[in-house]
Amino acid sequence: MANYYDSDDLKKFGGIADFSPELAERFFAWYGEVFKDGALSAREKSLIGLAVAHAIQCPYCIDSFTTGSLEKGADREQLTEAIHVAAAVRGGASLVHGVQMRNHADKVSM
Repeated sequence: MANYYDSDDLKKFGGIADFSPELAERFFAWYGEVFKDGALSAREKSLIGLAVAHAIQCPYCIDSFTTGSLEKGADREQLTEAIHVAAAVRGGASLVHGVQMRNHADKVSM
């Protein structure tokens, strides 16, 4: 059975320009600028991208940012630490929403 996400599909990403070339050109130009060295290095930005990719659970992004991070000199320990950061933030965000639950429970409790 074929997987829903096919890593070869990442190579087709440029095809988003087929029916809206102006918007795609703007997106890719902006995207390229975002990931250049700046106040953060391109390696740091790639690790941030990897963490976000895990938080939003995008397999294409995970593949892309894993490769990019390795190409920019990150090692497996740094990749793993970036994922733990994403997991901690995501877990904390879930827990802090418990305040919302408690506020609502206080309102509706008998």
